[in-house]
Amino acid sequence: MTSLSNKPLLITCGLPYANGPCHIGHLRTYIPADIYVRCLKKLQQDPLFVCGSDTHGTPIVINAEQQGTTPAKLAAYYHRYWEDTFKALSVDFSHYGNTDAPTNHFRTQEIVKSLQANGCIYPRVIRLAYCPECDRSLPDRYVEGACFFCGMPARGDECDQGCGRHLEPGEIVDPTCKTCGASAEYREEQHYFFKLSAFKDFLLAYLESLGGTANARNYAREWVSNELKDWCITRNLGWGVTFPGTDLVVYVWVDAPIGYISFTEEATSAWEGYWKSDSNIIHFIGTDIIYHHAIFWPALLKGASYTLPAAIVASGMVKVDGKTFSKSRGYVVWVDEDYLDHGFHPDLLRFYLASYTSHTKELNFSWQVFGEKVNRELVGSLGNFIYRTLHFAYKNFGRVPEGPVDAEIMERVADTREKIVSALKEYEFKKVVDAAMSLSDFGNAYFQSKELWNLVKSDRTACARELKNCIQLVKALSVLLEPVMPSTMRGVQAQLGLTMTYFYDATVEVEPLRLPKPALPFAKIDEKKIGAMEAILNERIARADHKGPAKEPSTGEAIIKLDDFKKMDLRIARIVEAEPVQKSDKLLRITAQVGEETRQIVAGIAKDYAPEDLIGTDVVVLINLQPVKLMGVESRGMLLVAENDGQSVLIRPARKMPSGARIR
Repeated sequence: MTSLSNKPLLITCGLPYANGPCHIGHLRTYIPADIYVRCLKKLQQDPLFVCGSDTHGTPIVINAEQQGTTPAKLAAYYHRYWEDTFKALSVDFSHYGNTDAPTNHFRTQEIVKSLQANGCIYPRVIRLAYCPECDRSLPDRYVEGACFFCGMPARGDECDQGCGRHLEPGEIVDPTCKTCGASAEYREEQHYFFKLSAFKDFLLAYLESLGGTANARNYAREWVSNELKDWCITRNLGWGVTFPGTDLVVYVWVDAPIGYISFTEEATSAWEGYWKSDSNIIHFIGTDIIYHHAIFWPALLKGASYTLPAAIVASGMVKVDGKTFSKSRGYVVWVDEDYLDHGFHPDLLRFYLASYTSHTKELNFSWQVFGEKVNRELVGSLGNFIYRTLHFAYKNFGRVPEGPVDAEIMERVADTREKIVSALKEYEFKKVVDAAMSLSDFGNAYFQSKELWNLVKSDRTACARELKNCIQLVKALSVLLEPVMPSTMRGVQAQLGLTMTYFYDATVEVEPLRLPKPALPFAKIDEKKIGAMEAILNERIARADHKGPAKEPSTGEAIIKLDDFKKMDLRIARIVEAEPVQKSDKLLRITAQVGEETRQIVAGIAKDYAPEDLIGTDVVVLINLQPVKLMGVESRGMLLVAENDGQSVLIRPARKMPSGARIR
C-alpha cells in the first residue's frame, strides 16, 4: 500500500473495451481493485475510484461494420452493458465514464498540443499497409500477418502469439487485409510519433521508485533496459479523437489512459489536485497491459507535465480448467451468461477471485474447485460459525447478552485486523481473506470447545459470557470481510444492528440488542449444479474444437446438426442487375430479387462471369448473413458457388422456381 498521508488518493482500473461482454478474466482487475478501495474506506481513507469504457480503436470499427451498425452505437451499447455488469458485481466506482465523452476529447487534444509544444511529438513519413481491394489504409487490427521480430502470426499492433512486442506500422510481414483477406501492400503516408526513446533514463529512475507489484516493475524495467522505440500515435480512422490539425485520429493507447484524467475531471472540480499536484495515483491493471501503463503512459505524463502514478498493481493471468484462457478455443467463462444468469451470488465469485491465489500469480477457474471452496470454506466454516452462533443466541437468549468480551477475543480480532492491513500494503488479497478465514476457524473451534449446548443447561451466566465472545467474532468477521463480500456481510451486520462500520469497529464490543431470526448467509452448491455448469463449458470447448457426439468423417470435415443447417435462410433469387465494383477486378455488385424484396450483394465472381450474362439468372442466396462492406459497397447476402481449380460456378436450381422459394 502506497503511503497515504494527506495526499489526494486516486485508484483506477484498466478500461474495459466497449466491444464485447465481460468474462472472468476481466475480473482479476476490477474485483481486487474494488476490495482494495473498500478496505481503504474501512480504514477511514477517502479514495476516488474511477474507470470507464474504452470506446475507440480499430476493433470497434471492425465489429460495427460486421454488425451493420456504427462505432458510436456499438460503443454506447457496451458502455451501458459494462455499467450494469459492474453494479451487479458490487464494483462501486466513484465515477464511470467513457472515452468518447467531450471531456476526454478535449483533455486528449490539450495533452497532445502540450507534447507538441514540448518537442515530444514529431511527423514522419512511414510505410502503412494498404488494401487495394478495399481501397483503404489498414490501421492496427485491420491487418494481420507475421511479426517482423519473431515470425509468429501477429495482428496489426501486437505480436499476440509470439514475442508479445508492441508493433509499429510497417512491422507486419506479408500483410493481409482482415476484412477481405486480400494481400495488402505498403504505401507511404505522414504520421506522428511520440519520442518514447528520449525517456529511457527518466523511466529507469522512475521504475526504481514505483510502488505496486514487482511483476509490473520487473517487466517494464526489462523492456526499458533494452531498446525503446518511438511510438506512432496517429491512425487512419474516422472514429476516435482527432489529432489536432489533421484528419487523423490519435492511437487508442493515447486517449484511453488519458481517460483516467478526464474521468477524474468529470468526478470532481478538484481534479488538478490529483493530476497536477503531489498525489497518490494507483493503477490496477492486467499483466497484458504493463508495457502501456509502466512505460508509455508515465513517459507521456512526464512529457506533458502531469503527475505520475505512484503505484501500478498488475494481476496474474487466468486459466480455465487448467488450460490457457482462450475465447476462440472455448476456454472462457462469461460473467453474465455462465454465472449471473444461473443465479450464482456475486459475492461467491468475489471470494473465489480474491482467495484462490496471490494477486500476481496465475489463477485457475474450475467449476469443481469453485464448488468445493464455497461449500468447504464459506458454507462449512464461515457460514457455519455465523449461523450456529446467531441461531444459538436467538433460540436460547433472544438477544446479544450483556457483559464484557474477553481480552483474548479482542486480541485475536486486533491481530487479524493488523494482518489484513499488512496484506493490503502488499496488494495480497488472498492474505486478506486467509487472515479472516483463520479467525472463522478459530471461532468454530472456540464454540465447539466451550460446548455451549451443554453449558446453557448447567451455567446460563457462563454460557452468556462465552456466547458474547462468539458474537463478537461474528461481528468482527462481518466487518473485516465486508470489502470482499459486501452484500452478504452487510446482511450479517444488519442482524447485529450495525450500519456504517470501519475496521476499528471489529474491536468495539458488540452492543446488547434483541436479535431477529437469523438466516443462513451462504447456501451449499449442489453437485448437480456444478456438473451442469461443467457440461456447459465442455460443450463450448467441443464446439470450438469442432467435436461433437458423432464421429468425424474421414475427410476431416466437421459434422453439424440439422438445427445448425436450419439456421441458414437459403432462397432462390433472380439477378436483375450486375455491374463491376470500382477499383476491383474480382467483385461484382449484384441486385437480386428475393420474393418481393430486392437485395444488393457483392460477389467475387467477376473473373468467371460477365455482368451482362448474369441478368435474369436464378441463383441460390444466403439472406440471413450479417451485412458487410466490401470496397465500400454494402453486401446483404451471399451467392452460393462451387469452386474448382480457381474457377467459380454459380449454384442454380435444376428447373424454374419462383423467386424467394426457400431451400430446405
